[in-house]
Amino acid sequence: MRTMHIGMVAGEASGDLLSSLMLAGLRARWPDLQAYGIGGPQMAAQGFEAWWPSHKLSIFGYVDALMHLRELLSIRKQLGNRLLAERPDVFVGVDAPDFNFGLEQRLRNAGIKTVHFVCPSIWAWRAERVEKIRRAADHVLCLFPFEPEILHKHGIAATYVGHPLADAIPLQPPRQSTRQALGLDEHAQVVALLPGSRRSEIKYIAEPMLRAAVLMLKAKPELHFVLPVAPGLRPMIEALKARVAPDLPLQLLDGRSHEALAACDVTLVASGTATLEAALFKRPMVIAYRMHLLNWLRMRNKSYLPWVGLPNVLANEFLVPELIQDACTPQALAEQGLAWLDDKARYARTQARFEEQHLLLRCNTARLCVDAITKVVDAG
Repeated sequence: MRTMHIGMVAGEASGDLLSSLMLAGLRARWPDLQAYGIGGPQMAAQGFEAWWPSHKLSIFGYVDALMHLRELLSIRKQLGNRLLAERPDVFVGVDAPDFNFGLEQRLRNAGIKTVHFVCPSIWAWRAERVEKIRRAADHVLCLFPFEPEILHKHGIAATYVGHPLADAIPLQPPRQSTRQALGLDEHAQVVALLPGSRRSEIKYIAEPMLRAAVLMLKAKPELHFVLPVAPGLRPMIEALKARVAPDLPLQLLDGRSHEALAACDVTLVASGTATLEAALFKRPMVIAYRMHLLNWLRMRNKSYLPWVGLPNVLANEFLVPELIQDACTPQALAEQGLAWLDDKARYARTQARFEEQHLLLRCNTARLCVDAITKVVDAG
């Protein structure tokens, strides 16, 4: 069996996680797999060779992108040159569309097969990306069942592969054993705060979450709080806590977001992949998001759906509350978070809906990704 060479780019912690799960499947098909490009620690654990770390792409919105534009363009140019020299069998861009589409188009024009993993949310906003996808990708791997049909209408080859997290996360989360591992009382009510993994998210979202936690504690003094911290962000979080919530019983965890979700009763969570993770862990949530005003002014009129949270998109309704931009206040976050703890019937109904979503998305994603990538390579 020949050695398969795959170039990859994954941005941020969520892309690193998705890529690591896919890499495990790729290595099962091709044991001598050589994978390289931009990735994070979870990809490295699967034998990935990171020429640049994925956190270099961990930015959000137009303002952050403009601030880092020169560095990002330099990295993309250098990476493209190196990939053109290496000539991998296929390039897989994982999310990070603003970075990956231009790179994919360059590689594809040079005769390298390209696959994009995670369909951009053209069904929600940014429909102008359809033409970019068509130029950039030979094939798109879709996480959600309604996405391939949308792409097929635009002449873009696509395959529904389910979500790898649905395979990785157990249907029944290990709540008791996880609490023991974290040193949490079995009977305590625990709230997980997940403000995001980008510095800009900590800047705009962590403060209202911490202030909401203070308000929740006043209403329920027995509450305990956990907050998983992305690599490199602990000093930022610690300084913020010291300033706005010095007496809050908050346990900071280095990473370990899945353990936080398994152990908690409810979570205040930033919009993004973490909302889907919370649903897969069957944890009722309050979705929050705030961003730089200029980013918000540009994005607010591009939304086609009334929901931004993935659990709500899948449910086609407001299954869980969303507090976006001006609505994301400490008071509103606290009220909605406490409401979950005070309504057991609603809590149970929502958990049942989350289980339905879990079963829908669980379909051996790694194998389906490998099958689709194999067809793309063989077609070349």
